[in-house]
Amino acid sequence: MNKHICTRWAFDLSTWTPTLPQLTHAVAAIQIEERTRLMKFHFIDDFLSSLIGRLLMRKFVSTCTNEPYHQVHFERDVRGKPCWVPSKSAKDNSSTLSFNVSHQGSLVLLAGIRGSRDDAEFGIGTDVMKIEYSGGKPLAEFFRLMQSKFSPQEWSYIGRPQHTEGAQLKAFMRHWCLKEAYVKELGVGITVDLEKISFAVDTTHPLEEAVSPLCATTLRCNGTPMTQWHFEEHLIAHKYCAAIAFRNCLPHENARFEFVPFQDLIEPSAIAEQPEVVEYCKQALLKPQKRHS
Repeated sequence: MNKHICTRWAFDLSTWTPTLPQLTHAVAAIQIEERTRLMKFHFIDDFLSSLIGRLLMRKFVSTCTNEPYHQVHFERDVRGKPCWVPSKSAKDNSSTLSFNVSHQGSLVLLAGIRGSRDDAEFGIGTDVMKIEYSGGKPLAEFFRLMQSKFSPQEWSYIGRPQHTEGAQLKAFMRHWCLKEAYVKELGVGITVDLEKISFAVDTTHPLEEAVSPLCATTLRCNGTPMTQWHFEEHLIAHKYCAAIAFRNCLPHENARFEFVPFQDLIEPSAIAEQPEVVEYCKQALLKPQKRHS
């Protein structure tokens, strides 16, 4: 498999309380149909997570291709995944990009990879999970209900008696992240038979921030080794596990996610104030926040 430069960006929403001018600047950068999707979110947390995800995508495409930031245009492919559509005036029409965004809690992640049109088809998927359980049922009951989503080999690792409850939860989230990243790259969502997707996680080291990423995780589907896939596992900010799934490609180097500040996600050039965007943002800021325990 060919090696490509991989981008791994993270944004921490807990570090950003948007002002109306900031939000207006950000919303003005995204496409009108994206604004319509965002406004459907009930909570401001989800609205901002998705907005940052779209800004990460726009910044990634512009950085990789030199396409002017405000000319970057996205459509959705047959699988429903966002994809970059080069403009007729684009300086770089030779690049092929694959990227994916995930968010949970206060984190928003983007993983992206750039290749050329001469490369074999490749793709990337990513997922992030906060290592916590906030369900109403006891954790043991939750595990009982979820066990059918995992192969016997996976569950024997997750439920090892020597694991504390916290270690079992971390092992569960690692496996769920990997499954999500894999099916997100396929574009099929969690609608496949997850028990047939069996991961053997990298056990050379515990998954800790200091040794992230772990890169020896392997996958079998229906018992067949999926050798065209490569996986990274990350621990971020001590309490989030993340996974990246690479199909038919390898990252040029193994690296951690880089935290990106808000000012780096927006085009520095001034945007003419659009009254309809200002009003849109005022309405968005009225959305309620989720209640966090």
